[in-house]
Amino acid sequence: MEVGLFIPCYIDQLYPQIGMASVAVLESLGVTPVYPRNQTCCGQPVFNSGCFKESEKLAKKFYTHFRGFEYVVAPSASCVHMVRHEYGNFTQNDPEFARLQSHIFELSEFITNILKVERLDGRFPHKVGFHQSCTGLRGLRLGTSSELNEKKGSKVRALLQSLDGIEIISLSRPDECCGFGGTFSIFEEAVSSFMGMDRLRDHQQAGAEIITGYDASCLMHIEGLIKRNKKNLRVMHIAEIIACAIS
Repeated sequence: MEVGLFIPCYIDQLYPQIGMASVAVLESLGVTPVYPRNQTCCGQPVFNSGCFKESEKLAKKFYTHFRGFEYVVAPSASCVHMVRHEYGNFTQNDPEFARLQSHIFELSEFITNILKVERLDGRFPHKVGFHQSCTGLRGLRLGTSSELNEKKGSKVRALLQSLDGIEIISLSRPDECCGFGGTFSIFEEAVSSFMGMDRLRDHQQAGAEIITGYDASCLMHIEGLIKRNKKNLRVMHIAEIIACAIS
């Protein structure tokens, strides 16, 4: 199976190792990732800032590069949410564009929902705190949020827990926002940092060695606070953990 691999801006510019880990994970599962070289931003930053005309141009450019694939996979829940749920503002009454929107998946979502993988063969003997980003949790429904009266669960967490030796620690507030929020962290720096430190303390108190998640932007925010405050913690994207475990 071939899939289109979409690598978001944060990963392309700041964390290329996450993109390479995503390739390694997909290939280990028998999937061939194809990277369209002219791909650019999905448009989420400008869309969230109210620049809808600019967002529409980027949405159409995205369609041009990825329309030929049966599935598109990205190691970013927020970017997948942008394509799946916000592109409809620009592409109404276009069935081909609608098909693309319904066939883009976050990496772990693709592994569990499309490939139907429930267990990974690999070892990762570390205590890991799992940060569920707001868009992934409540937008893509990659897990059950605490405010819902539903059976709690997360396919992403279950996938990580299948690795030998890993311990997913229990947080006191398992689905609280880290405070990044895209442009929110720019315009409300003090509040954003306070929220991030609150999140960081929860992981520390639970004994985490590593904080993981499915959005590099949230992990970047948390990593910045870790380095600034000289905390003995590190962050790894879920793709990096899985790639490390199966190598």
